[in-house]
Amino acid sequence: MPDFSDYVVYVDESGDHSLANINSQYPVFVLSFCIFPVKDYISTVVPQLQAMKFEFFGHDMVILHEREIRKSAPPYDILLNEAVRERFMDRLNGVIASSRFEIVACVIDKERFRERRGGNANPYHVALEFGLERVFLQLQQHCQARRPARVVFESRGAKEDRALELEFRRIMDSTRMRGMPETLAFHCAPKSANSSGLQIADMTARPIGLHAMEGYGLKTYP
Repeated sequence: MPDFSDYVVYVDESGDHSLANINSQYPVFVLSFCIFPVKDYISTVVPQLQAMKFEFFGHDMVILHEREIRKSAPPYDILLNEAVRERFMDRLNGVIASSRFEIVACVIDKERFRERRGGNANPYHVALEFGLERVFLQLQQHCQARRPARVVFESRGAKEDRALELEFRRIMDSTRMRGMPETLAFHCAPKSANSSGLQIADMTARPIGLHAMEGYGLKTYP
């Protein structure tokens, strides 16, 4: 039986990685890697998130999605009530703030990226390689090298999942970082898995993008 890592990584994105039509209101692509200690994830993160869902929805089947929450789209139309929205956001922020995890974030300003790399380069692939290398360095610092840690992505469809796994494996095959291929293991989970880690990664990606836009001096939109 493998000596699995004490950590698990969940990944989500914000913005699209197309360079053909760049959205002037959100011209960045973000890939957020959330690194959780497995013990804390099991004992604290998942129970807190489940308890919050029962508090606001009466069940734990709802899947947290940043865009739907921001737009108050069903099942988040309860957030059209300002008092409920304020309580919900306070509760959600509290869950995230009290959860023990680290974030490795890759933010690409797509206009600058296109100017420097041309229109054929893939921002997702660049962010993925950059992020995986730094995730590995973080795990190394925690003495986790060569202990397989799952890197979990949300499934986008069979074709997209295969392409992502191929790129992941290309990065592992070409890296010069010793121990990285033995440490990071690819995994894809469907949205229906209702993964707490993927949902928290989703909650982090857009705020990171907005923060970066302010740093770039770009106009931000709600």
